[in-house]
Amino acid sequence: MSQVTFYLMSEPDDARASAVERLACQLAADAWGAGHLYLHCADQDQAERLDELLWQLPPDRFVPHQLQGETGQAPVEIGCQPPKRRYACLINLAEQTPLFAGHFAQVVDFVPTDETQKQQARERYKHYRQAGHALEMRDQPVLAAPDPAQP
Repeated sequence: MSQVTFYLMSEPDDARASAVERLACQLAADAWGAGHLYLHCADQDQAERLDELLWQLPPDRFVPHQLQGETGQAPVEIGCQPPKRRYACLINLAEQTPLFAGHFAQVVDFVPTDETQKQQARERYKHYRQAGHALEMRDQPVLAAPDPAQP
C-alpha cells in the first residue's frame, strides 16, 4: 500500500496561483531527485499553470519536467490523465482520488482552506483509508514568497 501524506493548508490563495499549486511545485523541487514523480491535475489548464510555475522557480531549484504527451523522459511529468510510466510519487491536485493512486509508493494530497475543497479532501482521505493506505497529516510548510519581478 501507499504512504499518503495530506498537507493541511493554512495559506490562502493569491492572484497568481493557488497555495496548493505553489506548494506542489515546491514539493516537486524538493523530491524529484529521490525518484520520478507525477503531478496529477484536475484539468489541462491546471497542468499548464503548474508547468509555468515550475519554470518560474529560481535556477537553483530547477525541476526537469514535461507536460503529459510531450516527448522525452523527464523525471517529473504533469498531466490530468493516468500516467503511462511508473513513478515513485504522486502529487494529487485533482478533486477526486485517482484510481491509480495505489501504483505509487508515496502519494501527496492537500486539504485546502476553502470549505468545499476541504470536504472533497475529506472524501479523498476516506477513500485512501478504505483502500488500506498508510495516512499521515502535516501542517503546510512555509512557502517561499512569490518573486515580485515575475508577472
